Amino acid sequence: QVQLVESGGGSVQAGGSLRLSCAASGFMFSIYAMGWYRQAPGKQRELVATVSSSSNTNYADSVKGRFTISRDTAKKMIYLQMNNLKPEDTAVYYCYADKQHGYWGQGTQVTVSS
Repeated sequence: QVQLVESGGGSVQAGGSLRLSCAASGFMFSIYAMGWYRQAPGKQRELVATVSSSSNTNYADSVKGRFTISRDTAKKMIYLQMNNLKPEDTAVYYCYADKQHGYWGQGTQVTVSS
Protein backbone atom coordinates (compact mmCIF):
# COMPACT_ATOMS: atom_id res chain seq x y z
CA GLN A 1 0.00 0.00 0.00
CA VAL A 2 1.04 3.61 -0.46
CA GLN A 3 3.12 4.96 2.39
CA LEU A 4 4.58 8.43 2.84
CA VAL A 5 6.76 9.00 5.88
CA GLU A 6 7.99 12.50 6.70
CA SER A 7 10.95 13.38 8.88
CA GLY A 8 13.14 16.36 9.66
CA GLY A 9 10.75 18.66 11.47
CA GLY A 10 11.72 20.47 14.63
CA SER A 11 12.04 23.81 16.37
CA VAL A 12 14.26 26.60 15.11
CA GLN A 13 14.66 30.31 15.58
CA ALA A 14 13.65 32.76 12.89
CA GLY A 15 16.26 32.90 10.16
CA GLY A 16 17.22 29.27 10.65
CA SER A 17 16.96 26.32 8.30
CA LEU A 18 15.43 22.86 8.27
CA ARG A 19 15.32 20.08 5.71
CA LEU A 20 12.26 17.90 5.51
CA SER A 21 12.36 14.45 3.94
CA CYS A 22 9.59 12.18 2.73
CA ALA A 23 10.15 8.49 2.03
CA ALA A 24 7.65 7.03 -0.43
CA SER A 25 6.77 3.39 -0.99
CA GLY A 26 4.02 1.20 -2.41
CA PHE A 27 3.60 2.91 -5.77
CA MET A 28 5.48 3.80 -8.95
CA PHE A 29 7.11 6.91 -7.50
CA SER A 30 8.81 8.00 -10.71
CA ILE A 31 5.64 8.81 -12.65
CA TYR A 32 3.76 10.89 -10.10
CA ALA A 33 4.00 14.48 -9.04
CA MET A 34 4.72 14.99 -5.36
CA GLY A 35 4.35 17.91 -3.04
CA TRP A 36 4.52 19.49 0.37
CA TYR A 37 1.55 21.10 2.09
CA ARG A 38 1.25 22.67 5.51
CA GLN A 39 -1.44 23.38 8.04
CA ALA A 40 -1.13 25.93 10.79
CA PRO A 41 -3.42 25.87 13.85
CA GLY A 42 -6.86 27.17 12.97
CA LYS A 43 -6.05 27.45 9.28
CA GLN A 44 -6.74 25.39 6.19
CA ARG A 45 -4.11 23.15 4.69
CA GLU A 46 -2.20 25.02 2.00
CA LEU A 47 0.16 24.20 -0.82
CA VAL A 48 3.83 24.86 -0.15
CA ALA A 49 5.56 23.37 -3.18
CA THR A 50 5.19 20.69 -5.82
CA VAL A 51 7.60 18.78 -8.02
CA SER A 52 6.51 16.98 -11.17
CA SER A 53 7.72 13.60 -12.38
CA SER A 54 10.20 15.51 -14.57
CA SER A 55 11.30 17.68 -11.62
CA ASN A 56 9.50 20.85 -12.65
CA THR A 57 8.75 22.81 -9.51
CA ASN A 58 6.07 25.17 -8.28
CA TYR A 59 6.00 27.23 -5.09
CA ALA A 60 3.57 29.23 -3.03
CA ASP A 61 4.38 32.93 -3.22
CA SER A 62 5.01 33.00 0.53
CA VAL A 63 7.97 30.60 0.26
CA LYS A 64 9.50 31.50 -3.10
CA GLY A 65 13.20 32.21 -2.79
CA ARG A 66 13.39 30.56 0.65
CA PHE A 67 12.25 26.96 0.12
CA THR A 68 13.47 24.41 -2.40
CA ILE A 69 11.69 21.17 -3.25
CA SER A 70 13.53 18.29 -4.86
CA ARG A 71 13.12 14.60 -5.55
CA ASP A 72 15.45 11.62 -5.74
CA THR A 73 13.78 9.02 -7.92
CA ALA A 74 16.32 6.31 -7.17
CA LYS A 75 15.72 6.64 -3.43
CA LYS A 76 11.98 7.37 -3.75
CA MET A 77 12.40 10.47 -1.65
CA ILE A 78 11.35 14.08 -1.82
CA TYR A 79 12.87 16.89 0.18
CA LEU A 80 12.02 20.41 1.24
CA GLN A 81 14.95 22.64 2.09
CA MET A 82 13.65 25.55 4.12
CA ASN A 83 15.89 28.55 4.65
CA ASN A 84 15.33 31.89 6.32
CA LEU A 85 12.43 30.46 8.26
CA LYS A 86 9.84 32.83 9.68
CA PRO A 87 7.40 32.41 12.59
CA GLU A 88 4.56 32.29 10.05
CA ASP A 89 6.10 29.10 8.62
CA THR A 90 5.10 27.30 11.83
CA ALA A 91 2.80 24.44 10.85
CA VAL A 92 2.48 20.72 10.40
CA TYR A 93 4.05 19.86 7.05
CA TYR A 94 2.60 17.03 5.00
CA CYS A 95 4.02 15.08 2.11
CA TYR A 96 1.57 14.48 -0.74
CA ALA A 97 1.54 12.04 -3.66
CA ASP A 98 -0.58 13.06 -6.64
CA LYS A 99 -1.78 9.54 -7.34
CA GLN A 100 -5.48 8.80 -7.91
CA HIS A 101 -7.36 10.70 -5.21
CA GLY A 102 -4.12 11.67 -3.51
CA TYR A 103 -2.18 10.26 -0.59
CA TRP A 104 -0.87 12.02 2.51
CA GLY A 105 1.83 11.37 5.05
CA GLN A 106 1.24 11.69 8.77
CA GLY A 107 2.88 15.11 8.98
CA THR A 108 5.87 16.58 10.76
CA GLN A 109 5.80 19.63 13.02
CA VAL A 110 7.85 22.71 12.20
CA THR A 111 8.00 25.43 14.83
CA VAL A 112 9.76 28.74 14.21
CA SER A 113 10.24 31.09 17.13
CA SER A 114 10.93 34.80 16.87
